Amino acid sequence: MHTSPTQAVILAGGQGSRLRPYTDDRPKPMVEIPGTGTPIIGHQLSWLAAEGVTDAVVSCGHLADVLQRWLETAELPLRVTTVVESEPLGRGGGLKYAAARLPRPDQPWYATNGDIWTRFSLREMAAFHAERDALATLALARPRIPWGAVETDTFGNVTDFVEAPPSPYLINAGVYVLSPAFTPLLPDVGDHERTTFPRLARERRLAGFPLPQGAYWRAIDTAKDLERAAEELAAYQF
Repeated sequence: MHTSPTQAVILAGGQGSRLRPYTDDRPKPMVEIPGTGTPIIGHQLSWLAAEGVTDAVVSCGHLADVLQRWLETAELPLRVTTVVESEPLGRGGGLKYAAARLPRPDQPWYATNGDIWTRFSLREMAAFHAERDALATLALARPRIPWGAVETDTFGNVTDFVEAPPSPYLINAGVYVLSPAFTPLLPDVGDHERTTFPRLARERRLAGFPLPQGAYWRAIDTAKDLERAAEELAAYQF
């Protein structure tokens, strides 16, 4: 019988250089979503708790003390443990390092990058993962292209202009469901997206879960992303 994960890892160690000056005095997950008064990681923890997660491990790096102080004083909806990378391990190494502190290492777990603001059913994603007997499942998003597109006919006449159309490609949304057997396959140092994931894809043990129609997803990489998140806030319930 399928059981959804109740534990998760959040990768929160990045420097967020493209979000400066917001990240001059705080790590990227501590940047507040305008209009909410809550940092990105606060939204993530609330979402995880609403999806049945009881324990989260937060992997810290850049300005780790700022994030740890907030976690110690905030009213959190689940139990949180922090680990600090003494030296950068890369995303894959950071995942493996944090996963060692999960309370139930023999059970599946979620993972997310610390700059993702999203809402969709993790339980549905976990069921999708279990049905395919995958070692890892990644959420897939279809972002909007940040530029206007030009449509032409076969003769070369411009026929239309389309503002910020959806991308024709799905991308890795930075949210995962991971089986216990996946953890040892992570690199000690390095990026799992360049090592472990391509290997599993070749072996047909990696699944992709397209985000449901109407699901909200945004990666907060730049100040422009914060502006757009604030504009979109009114259209979604968080």
